[in-house]
Amino acid sequence: MKRFHKPCNALRTSLLVGLFCLFIGFNSWAQTNPVILVMGDSLSAEYGLPRGSGWVNLLQQQLAKEGSPWSVFNASISGETSSGGLARMGDLLKEKKPGLVLLELGANDALRGLPIAESENNLRKMIQMSKKSGAKVLLFGMQIPPNYGKRYTKQFRDLYSTLATQEGITLLPFFLSGVADKPQLFQDDRLHPNVEAQNILFKNVWGSMAPYKNMLKN
Repeated sequence: MKRFHKPCNALRTSLLVGLFCLFIGFNSWAQTNPVILVMGDSLSAEYGLPRGSGWVNLLQQQLAKEGSPWSVFNASISGETSSGGLARMGDLLKEKKPGLVLLELGANDALRGLPIAESENNLRKMIQMSKKSGAKVLLFGMQIPPNYGKRYTKQFRDLYSTLATQEGITLLPFFLSGVADKPQLFQDDRLHPNVEAQNILFKNVWGSMAPYKNMLKN
């Protein structure tokens, strides 16, 4: 019988080592850094603005003013869609290991008339990937003009609150609140907020980050 104990013991040891390695690997993936990852489009990428004047930079300045050790990594790209963001999300999460993800995507999907279900699916996957990595998520609600059709406009608006509720994350109800109805706060293209609007956008974001204020102090 003794000759069967050694292989069994060796097998048991190998299994324990394997499980330990998986545990370490999972923790290295779930461990986060004091980094805020901004995944957005032109509204967050300073399109048409002087460098350093956008709301993302104002957020970094606010964190510095409060002595927070957190930094902001802006991964926003002008013209980005939810599918484009999803394609980049995995690598960014692995590289930056953010503790908080600010998700500002979907507007370009709507402007192109993409199916609501497609946008919802892409955003959901990004939210779930962020949560799995250990990050908290703040989802930016977006809206589109009524000329896209009443039904489509409502479905697009509602998808953000639906996702936030179902995924248990924090929602900024409407990112462009206080800006969307003021033509003087837009650039000549009537699509992108100007420099004067950036402080309003920052305040919208900062106010919705209230649940994370204690976390950002450490």
